[in-house]
Formats: sequence, structure tokens, C-alpha cells
Amino acid sequence: MKKVLLSWSSGKDSAWALHVLRQDPDVELVGLLTTFNEAVDRVAMHAVRRDIVEAQARAAGLPLQPVLIPSPCPNEIYEARMRDAMAVALAAGVSHVAFGDLFLDDVRRYREERLAPTGIAPIFPLWGRPTAELAREMIDGGLRATITCVDPRQLDRSFAGRQFEECRFPDGVDPCGERGEFHSCVTAGPMFNGPIATKTGEVVDRDGFLFCDVTLR
Repeated sequence: MKKVLLSWSSGKDSAWALHVLRQDPDVELVGLLTTFNEAVDRVAMHAVRRDIVEAQARAAGLPLQPVLIPSPCPNEIYEARMRDAMAVALAAGVSHVAFGDLFLDDVRRYREERLAPTGIAPIFPLWGRPTAELAREMIDGGLRATITCVDPRQLDRSFAGRQFEECRFPDGVDPCGERGEFHSCVTAGPMFNGPIATKTGEVVDRDGFLFCDVTLR
């Protein structure tokens, strides 16, 4: 039996990875691991508030293991804090960390290389799935998510704050946003015991990205 900690971004890919892992009889999910910008208490890059991530963890019925990182965060600090988090996980009996990555080889290789010395192995339950098919499977399966971050160099600014399941992305944009076109916050799906009531707020332009604030109702 694999004792698995899931890397949790608050978005649709990690949420669907949770759904897939729960169908594997050889997996025991033990928690969600999330990196937070310690200055603003939000998920790094997704900019989702910590209280929403805590609500997601409750809805998933799993404990949240936060990792606090500064902003900006030099790579050596990020890696040091993740090593500390892996040491805690290993001491608790965790054997694997799961990631919702889809097809970026360099990202997978980085995770494998960094985990190699820790005694914890990575797993990628969604790896290699055709993303158009995967996006449709998520939506048909009841996943609901708000787009919280848009890279305007790759996707029109108007997508910030939209519902993922209602979007029709233009040609050249990955349907799951795997190249960083957008990031999301999941509010409902088969991985949760019920929907999370949220509302969208201000959209701000920061550091070259569009961020839509999402709050609990």
C-alpha cells in the first residue's frame, strides 16, 4: 500500500489527480501539500486564499500540510523548505508524493531529481493523458473551477474570473492550461463531499499576470 501525500495547488489538475488516486486500491491518501506565499497567505502562482484551500481540504476529508515560502522566493529557499517538508512526511510514513502534471518533461524531471535523495518517490496519476479529453472528463465528471490567474501573453485577459467549465479556449491554448496559460481554483467535484460556495472579486494586473480574487461566501 502506497502512503501518498498529494501536491495540492487548489486547481483542477491536482483535484482530478485526487479523484483518480482515490480509485486506486493500492493508494492511501494521507494529506494535501500546498506552498503558500507567506507574505500574503495565498497559494503561490494561483493566488488562492488560504481559507479557501482549508475549505477544500475539509471537503476532501484530508489534512492540509502547508509549506510557507517568501516572495520573491529564490530557488534554494524553495528547495530547502520542500526538503524539510519531505523529511516531516517521511517521518510520518509517507512513501510517495503525487503530482497533477500532464506532459511537461522538464517539470517531471525536476521533481524526480529533487525527490530522489529524500526517500520519497513521485507519482504522476494524470501523466500523458490527452488534455482535451482530460478537460472534458473533468467537466463531465462534475468538476467546477474558477480561473484565478491568466497569462495575457497566451490567453486573453477576459478569461480571468471565468468558470473553467464554461470556457471555450482559442486554438493554441492547452485545454488544461499546462503551459501556464491559466490557473484555477476548484470549487466542486467528485473529490469533495460537497461544493464550496465562493464569489469572484477584483481582477488585478500584477507582475505581468491577471489575478482574479476569489473569496468564500
